[in-house]
Amino acid sequence: MNTRKSTRKRKKKKRLRRFVLLLFLLLIGGVGAFGYNIYSETKKASDKIYEALKPPGSRKDHIEMRKDPFTVLLVGVENQYHDEKGRSDVVMLLTVNPKTNKVYLLSIPRDTRVYIPSEGRKDKITHSYSYGGIQSTIEAVNKLIDVPIDYYVTTDFEGFEKIVDSLGGVTVDVPFTFKAQLTGSLKWHTFHKGKQELNGNEALAYVRMRKSDPRGDFGRNERQKQVIRAIIDKSTSITSLPKLDDVIADLGDHVRTNIPPSDLLSFIYVYQKMKNADVENLHLKGYDETINGVYYYIPDEQSVSSINETLQQALETSNVSLTRNDSPSVQSEN
Repeated sequence: MNTRKSTRKRKKKKRLRRFVLLLFLLLIGGVGAFGYNIYSETKKASDKIYEALKPPGSRKDHIEMRKDPFTVLLVGVENQYHDEKGRSDVVMLLTVNPKTNKVYLLSIPRDTRVYIPSEGRKDKITHSYSYGGIQSTIEAVNKLIDVPIDYYVTTDFEGFEKIVDSLGGVTVDVPFTFKAQLTGSLKWHTFHKGKQELNGNEALAYVRMRKSDPRGDFGRNERQKQVIRAIIDKSTSITSLPKLDDVIADLGDHVRTNIPPSDLLSFIYVYQKMKNADVENLHLKGYDETINGVYYYIPDEQSVSSINETLQQALETSNVSLTRNDSPSVQSEN
């Protein structure tokens, strides 16, 4: 009798072990298939998004992102791949120092009047992209900010919407109640003060609105930073893992960068390591001026010098000088 009971128990244990083993194998197989899918999408996306470009004034030595300080110019382009006259509607300079765990983010208002080398004259920085693509925008930023630009990342508005939708939307803390027009449908949407979840179309309207913002371009820049941070935080969370292949596929169609595919994992590693670090927002001070009937934002030279000093120290390249002061027109004209 006892022998029969013992035999039944052993059989139950064997069946349980087999069941657990089967679950384990299914789990490993699922993770492996998911991992392979992510790898496959990443490879296809990286092949599409990579565009080799050595920005003028960039450092010649290879940058080890996990150790060395570096800069990334983030540019949001209107009609990037549908209209050669696309404008650089969003221009942000990200400076990262993994050694000191310091991150600096500078937003350059779209109406900032800068010298554009490809045109040989001053104009709004938002027009720089239409004159010569990302290289023209990089050169214009370098005429304003005297630090090397190592990498760039550009995206168009359609890509921005798709990425937000692929993540299932993002949550933001709306600073005040306002209405903004949605692209496509042209319907008006009300953004209520407080936390609100936005889909891609709503998020785009949220970051583009500026006329109803009492702080104008500066208020818009703050909302842009808010949404970018929300996108990065959500895309790197565990709950978003099943959505990553869709996000990566969307990146391939709408994003361009000169970050080599071999360094993309290092870039993600650095962000994961520093995602909770305090980001110091640098503000470009200046004043409004109308020249020949056109509105411009004129950067304050003292503010520019202070930003240059801060970023040069962050990059440990205070002895590096670019070409900002090479042209007499940069100094003599406001």
